[in-house]
Amino acid sequence: MSKRMNVNSDTTWQDLPRGGAILDAGNAADFKTGDWRAMRPIWYKDKCKHCLFCWAVCPDMSIMAKDGKVIEFDYDHCKGCGVCVDQCKFEALELIAEE
Repeated sequence: MSKRMNVNSDTTWQDLPRGGAILDAGNAADFKTGDWRAMRPIWYKDKCKHCLFCWAVCPDMSIMAKDGKVIEFDYDHCKGCGVCVDQCKFEALELIAEE
């Protein structure tokens, strides 16, 4: 098992792997991938029927559910793709431009 490489401002070019090869497996938990989104889903709790169709289709697992109900969105990892909005039949989700 390899040790995870910690690249930071003190890392020299000599310490980097040859050719910029990534030696460790990627992990979405390590990166806030939602930082580059252009659109943001808005959840209207009062319209939500908790069918969990949105949860099932989210490619980033950004819709948090507990006990069969949507409880919140993980905007740190949501990329704003809109798949959840397209799936919602109750107009409980809407995409708006990210500010």
